[in-house]
Amino acid sequence: MKKKLVTLLRFGTVGVGNTLIDFGVFFLLTALNVPYLLAQVCSYTAGILNSYIWNRTWTFRVKEKVRGQEIIRFLIINLAASGITFLLLYGLQKAGLSLVSSKVTATVGGMVINFIGNRLWVFQEPEIDS
Repeated sequence: MKKKLVTLLRFGTVGVGNTLIDFGVFFLLTALNVPYLLAQVCSYTAGILNSYIWNRTWTFRVKEKVRGQEIIRFLIINLAASGITFLLLYGLQKAGLSLVSSKVTATVGGMVINFIGNRLWVFQEPEIDS
């Protein structure tokens, strides 16, 4: 149980870093008049790169060599999370929420999908034969 809590706390810490990168790039680009949906794609991509490196090496402490299957799974989960984030951001903007409120709400939705997918599918703990 303690190990799972530590993993969740590490994931959260990496998530904070990813979010800071995501928000920083997003608001920098929108301040430069880049359309918010294009800014979302760019900022989320920057967060994905940070996420893979830190979650693989620190959160889930994967020791094995990087496998193509792992990268493909990681990209699938992040594309799904990105899609959810993108749709939420678009929908919340159309509903009239502020850009900041829309971005925060959309980010939380994407984080839930991301954690579940990474924990259960991408960075699985190896099965131990009894």
